[in-house]
Amino acid sequence: MSTRKLFIAAAHKCLSGGRKSLSVPQSLDLAAQVSAVDLGLKPALLYDSNGASAEQVQQYLSLLQFSHLVSKSLLTLDLNGNTLIVNPVSLRSNLERLLRDSSVVVINVCHSLENPAITDRGELKSIAQDLLFLLRGFEQLEEDEKPLYVGNKSEQWNLCTVFGLLLGYPVTYWFDQTKSFENCLSMTPLMVTTATVTWQADTAGQTCCLYSFSVPVVLHNETQSDLEDWNLRLQERFQQQNILQDLTVCQTTVTLPSVCL
Repeated sequence: MSTRKLFIAAAHKCLSGGRKSLSVPQSLDLAAQVSAVDLGLKPALLYDSNGASAEQVQQYLSLLQFSHLVSKSLLTLDLNGNTLIVNPVSLRSNLERLLRDSSVVVINVCHSLENPAITDRGELKSIAQDLLFLLRGFEQLEEDEKPLYVGNKSEQWNLCTVFGLLLGYPVTYWFDQTKSFENCLSMTPLMVTTATVTWQADTAGQTCCLYSFSVPVVLHNETQSDLEDWNLRLQERFQQQNILQDLTVCQTTVTLPSVCL
């Protein structure tokens, strides 16, 4: 069976949310995303294709590993009911870089602010330390075919901020969720950075969006060097593999009446 068909069969067998299975395009996009995580081009992907549980995603990942389509090191992470497929080596490297170099910019978008503003990284670094401790603990477990559950501590985390960290963004948003889940990004010009690649499954190419994140235009100058460093590291990792092709990073500016984080 071809690589393409193996990925599709694994998705159809394991990932059904209720009665809804993934379509062929969805299965191939997920395959490209998982391959990107396996290659270290992104530290994790957030599974949101349908309502499949963390256990079902783990079954899918285990089947891919059994078929030698991805490496044994990938794991499934359950974060407050949100499921991620994680490359622990890449994630650990990102977390350690954050603690060492403050490599991720945190942008305060509280609803009470007139404009978004760069804020302290202290809370993000605390979360990074907790995640590193969690990863080290998981490495000592023998039950590697079960999802890794983050636990009660994550209930106090701002998931918007944490997802930015886990997914490898150079910037992430923060707001005081004890006061409001609204933000100040309404009608604020945002520069959206998108990175895409082509996954060459057998003879057919599958375009895949690796990254998509935004930065308020008003903070462009303050964050430009961080985005350039992120882009350079992505380019370097891309050059170290030959499975994904045609890396394209582009930027566009949008202004939206409301932004849901």
